Amino acid sequence: MPHARRFWLSAIATAAIALPTLAFAQAKGEIRIAHVYSKTGPLEAYGKQTATGFMMGLDYATGGTMSVAGKKLVVIEKDDQGKPDVGKSLLAAAYGDDKADIAVGPTSSGVALALLPVAEEYKKILLVEPAVADSITGDKWNKYIFRTGRNSSQDAISNAVALDKKDTVIATLAQDYAFGRDGVKAFKDAVKTAKIVHEEYLPTNTTDFTAGAQRLIDKLKDQPGRKVIFIIWAGAGNPFKIADLDLKRYGIEIATGGNILPAMASYKNFPGMEGATYYYFGIPKNPVNEWLVANHYKQFKAPPDFFTAGGMSAAIAVVEALKK
Repeated sequence: MPHARRFWLSAIATAAIALPTLAFAQAKGEIRIAHVYSKTGPLEAYGKQTATGFMMGLDYATGGTMSVAGKKLVVIEKDDQGKPDVGKSLLAAAYGDDKADIAVGPTSSGVALALLPVAEEYKKILLVEPAVADSITGDKWNKYIFRTGRNSSQDAISNAVALDKKDTVIATLAQDYAFGRDGVKAFKDAVKTAKIVHEEYLPTNTTDFTAGAQRLIDKLKDQPGRKVIFIIWAGAGNPFKIADLDLKRYGIEIATGGNILPAMASYKNFPGMEGATYYYFGIPKNPVNEWLVANHYKQFKAPPDFFTAGGMSAAIAVVEALKK
């Protein structure tokens, strides 16, 4: 997939610099980190990768000691199930009952928006990884919120580089919640030359894409020039099934951004498809990624994936902040 764009190392550096010194952790013999993520639910695959990357990142950043300045790092895992109300109560319990010094997560943008006021209420840091919606650090932000994860605008700008061409007409297909809507808004803002003629939003649990696909086809089929359906989708459901409706008959292409490796396997059905990716294990050439790839292969007999890298970046940022 051409036009790959990487924000990983700059995100680590920015977050580590921005995070305030966590002096409160020095008063006791351990530093408690709550990791709130989708251990189960629609985004389970993403959440588990993040958790793996986070623990590997702590190992890397502490040189295998799992401690900073003599203080043991204790990770408390919380499964938000991809549900905003569950995530909100879990974060409150982590800060209040578990005495977590800092929290990391969540997986879902919808859950993240529910967590923001909790961090503000308890006056404790929430480092967002990997939830994407711009509004997390946009109009919903408060001073206790930091992020290492990418955002919708970064995804949008990089994908626009691939698709924003003269005589191109685009319709979007996205999930009807913060991730999808913020993603489409950012994409529309980034597109300067191509024409966007339709936005299709479907429930996150959609399994039958026929009706939505037909609306997309109807908006595009009689348009002149290159015709593209740009898909922004995460978790359950397979929006690429719309290709079964013989889009080629109407001269319509499909485009999307990068994803986890199992999801990208289906991209083989779309030769020539263009888009941008946040992470693919073979792209970054630096010592941090070399360590991650080598050690992930050693532990799991497979390469690190899209969200593994994000979890690692969050861990490095936390450790670097604690060192200061």
